Amino acid sequence: MSEISLGDAARVLKLTVAYDGTDFHGFAAQRDTRTVAGELGVALGKVLRTTPDALELTCAGRTDAGVHAWGQVVSVPLAGAGADPDVDTDRIARSVSSLLGPELVVRDASWADAGFDARRSATWRAYRYTIVNRPVPDPFLARHAWWVPEPLELRVLRMGADPFLGEHDFAAFCRKGPEGSTSVRRVLDTTWHDLGDGVLRFDIRATAFCWQMVRSIVGTLVDVGVGKLRPSDVMRILRSRDRQAAGRVAPPQGLTLWEVGYE
Repeated sequence: MSEISLGDAARVLKLTVAYDGTDFHGFAAQRDTRTVAGELGVALGKVLRTTPDALELTCAGRTDAGVHAWGQVVSVPLAGAGADPDVDTDRIARSVSSLLGPELVVRDASWADAGFDARRSATWRAYRYTIVNRPVPDPFLARHAWWVPEPLELRVLRMGADPFLGEHDFAAFCRKGPEGSTSVRRVLDTTWHDLGDGVLRFDIRATAFCWQMVRSIVGTLVDVGVGKLRPSDVMRILRSRDRQAAGRVAPPQGLTLWEVGYE
């Protein structure tokens, strides 16, 4: 494969990436810290025959330390030989996965138009949160689920989740963002599933999420499920826009960025 050329991108490489986030310090690249973007950039640099610093990786959702992904989308602008339509994108996916798998793999690689941006072009994101609700923890699910030993009532969890639908200011469920940012978000769907054997899953889909929003929602709903809060308290907390009014923040290992939607 010829060495890539950067500059004004002629095309964008679109990657669908899955990873176990347990041993990564989040997605975003950080100096002297192991991150998803850092490892992915190094591997892509080897495959595309360029330096990692020459590659600009943009993701659909910047997952925190310990958070997983099945459908993370990453865009990489390329130009010149690197953007040649004859470049085998399947080979890129296989080569990167062979370097980083099974902890981090490229499920799919394809070309997108020059204007495609994994974050700005996304119209919705979907997350899944898994809970093991048994008296004894499960060592085989410990890296990918939150163990909650107190019994949770599914009907109450579902009642508590209803107020989140629609457009609201989620300031009570988000860590404060940069100056001038907004915590108004639109939630399109929320669903609790009983997967059997004490395993519960919460699915939530929204146009966008703010920092720690899903984990704060899940933590508050678990407080509802164990009786520390009532389902009717959720709307009060939401309207308060007070971070101190919400329940606990669920741990990161139960959370997975599941899918990202585009026009």
